[in-house]
Amino acid sequence: MGMSLNLVLLVAMVATNILSLYHLSTTITTPKPPTNPNPPLPDHLLHQLQTIRATITHLTRHHPTTSTIPSELLLYTQLSPIASACHHHPHLLHQYMNYTPFSPCPPPSSAAAEPLILRGCHPLPRRRCFSVTSNKQPFSLPTNSFSPVPESFILWQNYKCKTFHCLNHLNPDLGFNFHNEKTKFLSYKTNLDLPISQLFDIAKSSKTVIRLGLDIGGGTATFAAQMKQQNVTVITTTLSIGAPYNQVAALRGLVALHVPLQQRLPVFDGVLDLVRCGHAVNRWIPVQSMEFLFYDVDRVLRGGGLFWVDRFLCKGVDLDEVYRPLIERLGFKMVKWAVGKKIGSKNGEVYLTALLQKPVSR
Repeated sequence: MGMSLNLVLLVAMVATNILSLYHLSTTITTPKPPTNPNPPLPDHLLHQLQTIRATITHLTRHHPTTSTIPSELLLYTQLSPIASACHHHPHLLHQYMNYTPFSPCPPPSSAAAEPLILRGCHPLPRRRCFSVTSNKQPFSLPTNSFSPVPESFILWQNYKCKTFHCLNHLNPDLGFNFHNEKTKFLSYKTNLDLPISQLFDIAKSSKTVIRLGLDIGGGTATFAAQMKQQNVTVITTTLSIGAPYNQVAALRGLVALHVPLQQRLPVFDGVLDLVRCGHAVNRWIPVQSMEFLFYDVDRVLRGGGLFWVDRFLCKGVDLDEVYRPLIERLGFKMVKWAVGKKIGSKNGEVYLTALLQKPVSR
C-alpha cells in the first residue's frame, strides 16, 4: 500500500511540474498584452492543478508516517526490475517462459536461460513450473575433488554431448578429464605459468594471506579444487554453455555461481584475498564491460589482496594501447607481468599473465 501511495505522489508531482513548465513556456513565447502583464491561467489548467493539489493533500493526510519504519525495511520492499536487455530478445524470452503451468519445466525452456544471460537479460524466476532434477539419491561430498564424477547424476538433455568421453573428445582442455585436471596450476613450464606454490610464496613475501578467493569464469572449478587442498575457500563463477560446468563443480563438492561476466560480483566490498580471471576473460569482451569488471574486482578485494589475470588473450598492439593502460588505472602494484606470443597466431596475438596487488590504503 505504501509503495502505491508513493507512486501516485510521484506521478502527481511530475504532472504538476509538466503543467507548470507548459504555463511557463506559453508565457515566454506569447507576447504579454500591455494592458494585462499577468494574464490568468486558463480555466482547464486551473481545474487540473486544483485537482492534483487536492489529491496530494488527501494522500499526504492519509499516508502513514514512516518515522517508525526502518529505512532498510523500506528498501527491501522494492522489487528489482527485469533487465532492460530482455525486450531486445522476445523470441528467447518467449521460449524461456513457454511451459505448461504446474508441470515440469520443459528442456527447451530451460535451455533458453544461457542465451538470455549471455545477452544481458536476467529474467525473473519462472512461476508455476517445476525444475527438473536427477532421480539419483544424493551422496556425501567427495573427499577428493579430483575423483571421477558419476555421469548418471548429470542432466544431459540440454547438451549435444551426453558423456564425458564425448566432451573430452571434442576438447580435452574443457575440464572434464579429471586425471589431467590434477596437474593444473601446479607446475612451471613457461613464464606465463603461476603455480600455486609460487602464488603462496609471493603472498608470504608481500606479508599477505590467502584465505578466501573468487575464480571468474572457472569452468569446472579446478582452481577451487586445487586451492581447497591448501585450506583456501574459492568460489567459482561459471556458465553451462555447451557442457554441464555448474553441475560438475557441485558434484566435486565445490560452490559454483551461475552468473555471467557482466553481472556485479555477488560479494560484499573488501572481503576477498584473491580474485583470478581465467580464459573466459579475454579480448572478445567489450572494453567498457571489462573496465566495469576490473573495478568490481577492486571493490571486492581487501587492501593487500591479489588480482591474478591468467593467460589473457589479445593482440599485441591492443595490449600496449588498450589493456595495459586499463589495468594500470587500477593503481595496483605490479608483482608479475609476463607476455608470451600465441603459437601459430597470424594476427600478432599474445598471452598476458599478470599478478597485481591492491594497495593497503589509498
